[in-house]
Amino acid sequence: MQLMTPRGQLIALEGIDGSGKRTQLDLLARTLDARGLATLRISFPRYESSFGKLIARYLNGEFGSLETVDPHLSALLYAGDRLEAKGELESALAAGKIVLADRYIGSNLAHQTERVPPEHRDEFLAWLKHLEYGLYGLPVEDLVMYLRVPAVEAHRLVGMKASRAYTSLRHDIHEADVSHLEQTALLYDRLATEPNWARIDCTNTVSGALFSPEEIHRAVLHIVESRILSRAPAAQ
Repeated sequence: MQLMTPRGQLIALEGIDGSGKRTQLDLLARTLDARGLATLRISFPRYESSFGKLIARYLNGEFGSLETVDPHLSALLYAGDRLEAKGELESALAAGKIVLADRYIGSNLAHQTERVPPEHRDEFLAWLKHLEYGLYGLPVEDLVMYLRVPAVEAHRLVGMKASRAYTSLRHDIHEADVSHLEQTALLYDRLATEPNWARIDCTNTVSGALFSPEEIHRAVLHIVESRILSRAPAAQ
């Protein structure tokens, strides 16, 4: 009788722009690889995909300002990008790999719901969750780690980034609006109360200083060890 390969685990790193998600994903991937665990790294949006190219145009302001583009339409672009990647995600999980995602469904929930009037946010969240998890059948995260960084500090860090392929702007339309980042962080705070989420405060609550990438990585790894690694499949 042939034994089935245990299903892998899906870990997503979330946070507003400039919160250090990619840095933490790379540090975590190196640690897991060194322990002999099979991993797949993926970042959303994937600007090379058909939907990703449209997302780049949206973020560059080609479809209008943040105030004029209906959040349902922009949410569909991000969800469509993940739908295009669904086969790759499912294959990796079926092979027993730990999938590490730099942004996932939580980013859509936070960034686009922030743009909806407060009285309609519950309805919008329900619609978007049904779209991505229900209609599109995208894998549910086993763990979502929310890197919490104050919006003003995150905005400053974005301005220090190297040039990016999808935009020639120093800040795209999401990043340029500090108020949007502040309100998106509040949406993330709300989402982070869900059972499969974990919040990591990346600044010292007393001094306000940003912790080093290595200090944040230790906090990330502690959560992964306690909630994922005890049941993660070994590398094949």
